[in-house]
Amino acid sequence: MNLRATTAQIIGSVLERGESLATALPAAQLQLENPKDRALLQELCYGIMRHLPQLEFYVNKLMDKPMTGKQKVIHYLLVVGAYQLLHTRIPAHAALAETVEACIDLNRPKFKGLINGVLRNLQRQHEQLAEQLPNKAPIKYCHPSWFIKRISQAYPKGWMQILDANNQRAPMWLRNNASQQSREQYLALLNELEIEATAGSISDNSILLASPIGVNKLPDFDAGACSVQDGAAQQAAEILDAQSGELVLDACAAPGGKTCHILERAKDIEVVALDCDSNRLERVQENLDRIGLTAQLICGDGTDPDSWWQQDRLFDRILLDAPCSATGVIRRNPDIKWLRRNSDIGPLVELQQQILDACWKLLKPGGTLVYATCSVLPDENSEQIIRFLAQQPDAELIPLHDNDTITNPGWQILPGENNVDGFYYAKLVKRA
Repeated sequence: MNLRATTAQIIGSVLERGESLATALPAAQLQLENPKDRALLQELCYGIMRHLPQLEFYVNKLMDKPMTGKQKVIHYLLVVGAYQLLHTRIPAHAALAETVEACIDLNRPKFKGLINGVLRNLQRQHEQLAEQLPNKAPIKYCHPSWFIKRISQAYPKGWMQILDANNQRAPMWLRNNASQQSREQYLALLNELEIEATAGSISDNSILLASPIGVNKLPDFDAGACSVQDGAAQQAAEILDAQSGELVLDACAAPGGKTCHILERAKDIEVVALDCDSNRLERVQENLDRIGLTAQLICGDGTDPDSWWQQDRLFDRILLDAPCSATGVIRRNPDIKWLRRNSDIGPLVELQQQILDACWKLLKPGGTLVYATCSVLPDENSEQIIRFLAQQPDAELIPLHDNDTITNPGWQILPGENNVDGFYYAKLVKRA
């Protein structure tokens, strides 16, 4: 199928049926033999999700009436064409021709003239139309209004920087496997292959690539020499700091990056990786196998430990990477902006609370629990920990920085800080 037609269908599946790009895109890429086509499909889908409100403004401005119902796919095809003209280096004539021809594969040949006319008008009138862009925050910042409201309330001095960071392309971070070689040694291997990279400052084994590349080009990737993991996410295992001989629970473990990092950092530890999704646990096993690590995988409900952990042993350390809104990783998953709803936050906060309370019962006295999310919303982060500390008299907050206090607990990393994703961490110890 014409690549632009495929893109229009994927955009429709995300916006109309709530399917994530993480699901829809790989399935479509499997149908493409050329790696360049797979890369272009990803560029188009991700870019459209970043700039959607402005693209739709231009398209709607040039239409007599909006496309609805069965013809909505033509609206998405016009958005695909608009993105190519305004945000890519694809020659205009090629973008126009391929987008017009997509009507054939979408079984809408009668719309070829419309597609051609609208996109040519966009070419000619873009500067004038850009001056007409409404000064409304959702269009100006390309985020839904509910999210802008929450972020501006939580970060009155920095909310615009957060929105701007969300609209940038995410960089590619690596985690060096220190059990195999030092970071300096792996940087030397990358340099030998002329892969430009620098040592990250946020984590001891983080490496930032100058530009993303396929993992098949990374030296010894299949042997576990490194893993792809954002610099902020690499803090999880370091903050947990599991020691030799300990029993560790990685709750909500899939896809397993943090599980592997915990095992890489300490010898002779026993790790239990828990997740409620058996399919996602397969990803955990694949990551363990690639690096040559072993963990006990359990498919179970984090809110109900009695259903999967009936042993007398309590855990020395627990990493709870809680299910969350993922509002800290929007630059990496821009479809989150349009898939997430304001009404999702309350139930997520309640679920996090239930898992946190349940996991605390599995922690031995003197043990450590690290609570983590990839969210930037205080409801899921600092406010969650404030509630927990107020209800758990045996819980003690271990500060991760000077301003980490019981009234403002944890470490909130914002998107773009040190070029990493948005993440939150709080470290708790159970008093003996």
